[in-house]
Amino acid sequence: MKSMFHIEWGTALYQLFIFIVLYILLRKYAFGPIMGIMEARQKKIESDIQTAEKNREDAIKLLEDQKTELSNARKDAQKIIETARLTAEKQADDLLARAKDEAEQFKKSAQTEITREKEQAMAALREQVGMLSVMIATKIIEKELDDKQQEKLVEDFLKEVGEAK
Repeated sequence: MKSMFHIEWGTALYQLFIFIVLYILLRKYAFGPIMGIMEARQKKIESDIQTAEKNREDAIKLLEDQKTELSNARKDAQKIIETARLTAEKQADDLLARAKDEAEQFKKSAQTEITREKEQAMAALREQVGMLSVMIATKIIEKELDDKQQEKLVEDFLKEVGEAK
């Protein structure tokens, strides 16, 4: 019986030779391109990671810029609203002042007109009183009256003056 550990050296050397040739061929034609592919893949993954990191940083920066712009836009909007409110208040005050001035001018004009009308009425009244005085004087002169007749004539004159008003 043969032992279990018996080595056939011819076959072993042949297998070793074939293994080395196969290893050299694989290394030259398979391992090189596979390793090149693996290295290219590794570089691509690293590049993608760097690009993703840069994109993330850019996105964060863009988000911060947008927040700043939004804050500035809100501040500008508040300024515009405040300016519009102040302008509206100023316009309302100006309109109110103008209306008061116009009312005051109208009041002065009306008072002037009333005074003028009053003076015209007084002038007309003086003229009528003067005419009536002349008429009374004429009647008194035409008639020489006694005291009773003279009192009656004055009362009649006063009644006429009262009716003329």
